[in-house]
Amino acid sequence: MPVSTHVLDTRLGRPAAGIRVQLEQREGDEWRVVGSGETNGDGRVSNLLPDGAAIAPGDYRLTFETRQYFASSSTTTLYPSISIAFEAAAGQSHYHVPLLLSPFGYTTYRGS
Repeated sequence: MPVSTHVLDTRLGRPAAGIRVQLEQREGDEWRVVGSGETNGDGRVSNLLPDGAAIAPGDYRLTFETRQYFASSSTTTLYPSISIAFEAAAGQSHYHVPLLLSPFGYTTYRGS
C-alpha cells in the first residue's frame, strides 16, 4: 500500500465515510491522475495506486472532494475540496497522509 489516507471528521468525532479521493503525480507543469478511491466506513482508503504499483520519487497531490460529504448532512463548508501536495523521496515505499476535517478548517500530517 504505497499511498493511503484516513479522514476523520473532528466536528463529529468519527471517521468520514464516502469522500472521493484522487491521487495525481506532477509531470512537468501538468498533473496526471494515477489513482483514486473513496473513504470506507472507517474513513480510510488503504491504497490509492493500482495493485502492484510502486510510488516513484516526485511531486504528488491528494484531492479530497468534501462538498458532497458535508452536503449530505446539510452542513455548510468553506472547503468544497481540499488538495494536499507532498513530495515522495527515493527509498520511501509508503506514504500515509491523514486528513482531520471540519467544515471550516483542516489539518494533515505524515502518518505511519
